[in-house]
Amino acid sequence: MTTYTAFDGHRLIASGPLPLVAEQCKSLLDEHPDAQPIIYDDTTGRSRDVDYRGALQEVLGRLMSPEPDAPVKRGPGRPRLGVVAREVTLLPRHWDWLAAQPGGASVALRRLVETASRDAAPADRRRQRREAVDRVMFALAGDLPHYEEASRAFHRHEPERFAEWIAAWPDDVRDYVTTLATRAEGAE
Repeated sequence: MTTYTAFDGHRLIASGPLPLVAEQCKSLLDEHPDAQPIIYDDTTGRSRDVDYRGALQEVLGRLMSPEPDAPVKRGPGRPRLGVVAREVTLLPRHWDWLAAQPGGASVALRRLVETASRDAAPADRRRQRREAVDRVMFALAGDLPHYEEASRAFHRHEPERFAEWIAAWPDDVRDYVTTLATRAEGAE
């Protein structure tokens, strides 16, 4: 289950499921209309837009309703099976090899992609969590002292140096970035 964390400037507002976090942000905005809460997806580090207009039930209703689907362009492929045709550019020797595989090029490519995605999954999760740390750290601490040094220490896998550089940051920002960084280092 994806969790979210909201900040107003350098102050933590809430953390947890999206409806709970949005409710806390709406409450903050009702009391302080000049507040500027930003909600971050804890998995991706991306900010999540929320329309706070109207009553809380309206805000939550919009939040829980699915986005209207964009019109789907029908083209080659097998849409009922979820197969989408796209262009792939390969060298002639690659096409020759694919054509010689049992089931043809499409079956061979699907098999290769499935194997590669399964084998790379742990590394992909680590990379995605590290990217989340980057996004959040830049958004929340990009203007704080020692941001660049902290970023370099994080990418060099120097947790002690990282902790030293972020020690003077506001408590909420430091704690959140540390939590994400710890999670990123332990990702499997």
